[in-house]
Amino acid sequence: MIFAKQAKLSTGWASNVRVTHADGRITDIAPNQTPDAHDTCVDTLLPALANLHSHSFQRAMAGMTEYRMAGKDSFWTWRDLMYRFTANLTPEHIEAIAAFVFLEMQEAGYASVGEFHYLHHQAGGATYDDLGELSSRIATAAAKTGIGLTHLPVLYTYGGAGQMPLEAGQARFGNSVDRFNDLVARARDVVAHLPADCQVGIAPHSLRATSPDDLKAVLAAHTAGPVHIHIAEQPKEVADISAWLGARPVEWLLANADVTTNWCLIHATHMTADETTKMAKSGAVAGLCPVTEANLGDGPFNGPGYLEAGGAFGVGSDSNVLVSLTEELRTLEYSQRLRDVARNVMVVGEGSVGDTIYTGAAKGGAQALGRGAGEIAVGELADVVAIDSAAPSMCALRQDQILDGLVFAAKDDVVTDVWSAGRHAVQSGRHVKRDDIVAAYKLAMQSLMASL
Repeated sequence: MIFAKQAKLSTGWASNVRVTHADGRITDIAPNQTPDAHDTCVDTLLPALANLHSHSFQRAMAGMTEYRMAGKDSFWTWRDLMYRFTANLTPEHIEAIAAFVFLEMQEAGYASVGEFHYLHHQAGGATYDDLGELSSRIATAAAKTGIGLTHLPVLYTYGGAGQMPLEAGQARFGNSVDRFNDLVARARDVVAHLPADCQVGIAPHSLRATSPDDLKAVLAAHTAGPVHIHIAEQPKEVADISAWLGARPVEWLLANADVTTNWCLIHATHMTADETTKMAKSGAVAGLCPVTEANLGDGPFNGPGYLEAGGAFGVGSDSNVLVSLTEELRTLEYSQRLRDVARNVMVVGEGSVGDTIYTGAAKGGAQALGRGAGEIAVGELADVVAIDSAAPSMCALRQDQILDGLVFAAKDDVVTDVWSAGRHAVQSGRHVKRDDIVAAYKLAMQSLMASL
C-alpha cells in the first residue's frame, strides 16, 4: 500500500490517498485516509511515464560525438561514428550498459521502456550460437533493474532507400524476414521469464531499411502487439523515400499499412499539415525524443497541429545522450516555442502546458508499449512515481501548478520513489541495486575503452 499526501488520479487531484496494488495492478484507491504502519508514505503520487524509445547501447558513447569535424556535421555523420562504435561492443558490454541506462531511467521517473533493439549479431554480421543472445542480454538487464520492458526486435534488411545493400557498419543489424521471425520467436522465449507485464513487439526499423514486400510480410506474421517504426526523422530520408516510393514516408505508410492504435511512429518530424492530421486520426502514437532530436539536429515536431487533431504522443530518450524525464518534457515544449516565437504552445485552447504534456505523455507512452497504465486507476498497472513537491524548486506551487513545476522548474532529483507494475525499485531517490549496477557498468566501460 502507498499513502500519498496528494495524488493525480484519473479523476483529478485527491488528498491523503491510499493506493493498494497486488500482482502488479492497482486494486483500490481510497482518498481522505490517514497513514498507518503498513503504508509506504510519499508526498505526491503521479502516473509514471513510459520511455517509449531507447537504444540503450548508445548511452556508452554519450559525449563522444560532439567534436565538429571538417565540413557540416549532421545526423548522417553522427550515424557513421555510431556504426564504428558498435563494432567493439560485446554481449557483456551490452548487458552492463542496458542495466545502467534502465537504472537511470527509473531514477528519472520512468517505470517502463521500449527497447528498440537492432544490435543482433557479432561484429561483421555472423550470428551468435543463440540467435537471441543480445535480446537475452537486454532481458537480463531488465530483470536486474525491475523496469517494465517492451522489447522491440528490429527488422533491418537494407542499407538505404531502394533496397541498397547493407553497409559494413550495419552488418550487426541485418536480418531477412525469415530470420527476423525466428529472432522474434526467440525473444518471446527469453522475455517469458520476466514478470507478466513485460512483452515483445516488433520494429521494422524504417522504410529505408526494409521494403514494401518485406514490411507486408512481417506485419502479416505478427498481427498483435506493439509495432514501432522510425519515420520522417530527416529531410534526406523524406526525399529518398519520395523518390523511391513516390510518396513521402508518413503519407506512404498511412496509405499502405493498417496503422492504428498499436503503432508508434518514432520522430515523424518532417510532415505536411495533411500528414499530421491523418497520423493523429489514425490513433497511432507519435514517439517524440526531444533531447535526441535536438542533439542530432532533426528539427521540431508539429505539436500544435497534431494536438488540435487529437493525436496521441509519448516521449523517449532514443540515443540516451542524456537520460532525464524532465528535460525531455520541457525540451518538447521549448522546441515549439523557439520555432513559433511564442509561449505555452503544447496545449489546445487554454490550460496548463505541464499538465497537458505530462498526462498526455503518460497515456501515450503506455499505449505505445502495450501497457495497461498511464493513469492511476483501479485495474491499471501500478506504474507510479512519487515526487517531493516540498523541494525548493516546487515548494511555492499550488496543487494545480505541480505538473507545470515538474516540467519547467524541477530536475529529476525531485523523484523519490518509482514502482514498475508494483516493483518498488527506486526508494528515497535511489535505485535499490545502484551500487552493483554502476560498478558493473564502470568495469564494462574500462574494458570497452581498452578496445577502442
